[in-house]
Amino acid sequence: MNETVRFLAAVQHTDFYIVTLVFFAVYPIFTSVVWMTTSSFFWFRREKDSEPLPLNRTPMVSVLIAAHNEEDVIGRALEAACTLDYPALEVVVVDDGSTDATAAVVREYVGRGRARLIRKEENEGKALALNDALPCLNGEIVLIMDADAEPQPQSLRYMVPHFESPRVAAVTGNPRVYNVGSLLCRLQLIEFTSIVSLLRRSQRVWGRILTVSGVVTAFRKSALTDVGGFSPDMPTEDIDLTWKLQKRFWDVRYEPNAVLLMRVPSTFRGLVKQRLRWAHGLMQVLRRHHDVILGWRYRRLWPVFIEAVLSTIWAVCFVILTILWIVSYSVGYPPVGAHPIPNLWGMLIATFALIQILIGTLMDRRYDPETLHYYPYAVFYPIIYWMIMSITTVIALPALFRHPARRPVRWDTERDSIRGEGP
Repeated sequence: MNETVRFLAAVQHTDFYIVTLVFFAVYPIFTSVVWMTTSSFFWFRREKDSEPLPLNRTPMVSVLIAAHNEEDVIGRALEAACTLDYPALEVVVVDDGSTDATAAVVREYVGRGRARLIRKEENEGKALALNDALPCLNGEIVLIMDADAEPQPQSLRYMVPHFESPRVAAVTGNPRVYNVGSLLCRLQLIEFTSIVSLLRRSQRVWGRILTVSGVVTAFRKSALTDVGGFSPDMPTEDIDLTWKLQKRFWDVRYEPNAVLLMRVPSTFRGLVKQRLRWAHGLMQVLRRHHDVILGWRYRRLWPVFIEAVLSTIWAVCFVILTILWIVSYSVGYPPVGAHPIPNLWGMLIATFALIQILIGTLMDRRYDPETLHYYPYAVFYPIIYWMIMSITTVIALPALFRHPARRPVRWDTERDSIRGEGP
């Protein structure tokens, strides 16, 4: 035991440990300040009093839904897609080898002339399904949405005018959580308000964004062709596509008024599985596109790349320090820089986190008035979510050092029952 204590004492008095401790403590506050200030600039400058831009032209829009075993949710998605307020619209579903009644549900809409169905017999993954469907579309713009998503009627009225600029390749929307029946779902609502929406606003000010929303994004079809479409070997094809477009100097924008309702995992198992896939995909994207940090012409991507790398390093610090502190307490050695009762710096971090969540909530309440009612749950966010995100990041870290498998990433759809749920 004495040897263990001496080892822990030696480790916790090294310069490396002190630097790690300082970074661990300072980084959340620094990023919180940056996100709050830059997102506030976006909100006051571009969002506060925004109205739909005039539709000087109405290019054909193809709403494309890729589905695999989505019989419980595809009907609601189709109903929402078919009622979008836009004059030139087609709705297309590509069914990627479903073994349930997904195709049968879609055929009901096909029979009424409200949708088209592209049927694939084999499950080859979402990316290949989307790539195979693109040549069959009539639209100049393609709105790609998930099979469990429900865009609000005015969404295209806000998104399409952005494409007046010939440099715009994609406009990503504002997903809002509507299945808020559990603590876990309410925490995810807080996350999409305080992290996702806030960060996308900030990144638009920086000039580049980390990723479009895989749930709902409108693309210029010619831009998709320009970058070779979606990458079948990437588990997060939306992040990879965002980087491919921006490396070709296309503009990717965020439109918070393009609201879409979505469902989030309501079980701990489903959430962890989703976040592991996201973390694994981000690691592979950072590996594949690491060359952006070496090229001056990609300098507008540097803030996004550096922020992603630093966030990964912070997650590793979180896990390592937590383990080290647990071991220290278990052998009776009070760890350096840690205390079971939150100290001044810990309270400062928590305060900044709560202020950040409040600012995000106030910005997003115009799109989801109920958001403010769930703000009290924000106290659980740093405790539960930071832990989940850090652990999944560390587990996915090996993907940063190996090439993606040269095979398509296939669907692994897992939905909770939605019976009795509603917006």
